[in-house]
Amino acid sequence: MPTLTKLYTMQEAAQHNTPQDCWIVIDGKVYDVGSYLDEHPGGDDVILATTGKDATDEFEDAGHSKSARELLETFFIGELDLSATVIPELEISSKKQADYTQKLKDLTKQYWTVSVAIAGVSVVVGFLYLRKK
Repeated sequence: MPTLTKLYTMQEAAQHNTPQDCWIVIDGKVYDVGSYLDEHPGGDDVILATTGKDATDEFEDAGHSKSARELLETFFIGELDLSATVIPELEISSKKQADYTQKLKDLTKQYWTVSVAIAGVSVVVGFLYLRKK
């Protein structure tokens, strides 16, 4: 029978980002490593820098040994709830798009005479060119 584990959102895990209370997320699993910070061979700042985000790449890039991976499992407290994941980049992107559109409208209102002048000059030059033929 499968074991039920507690689910945490990335926002919940990100709130635990102090040396006294430190959670990290690796491969979709949440670990409470606060009690291990002082013992970590790479220093506590390495772990603290990975709170609030998926630390899988950083963990893999460090080349941890099999024993380090086994030790990590002793700090396991739950899994990342992927159904509650919000992608903030999409929200930011839509805000930037709205800002860009508004700026474009403002510039168009401000500099409409430039496009009218260019069109007028083009018509006059075209007319003069045709008269010479």
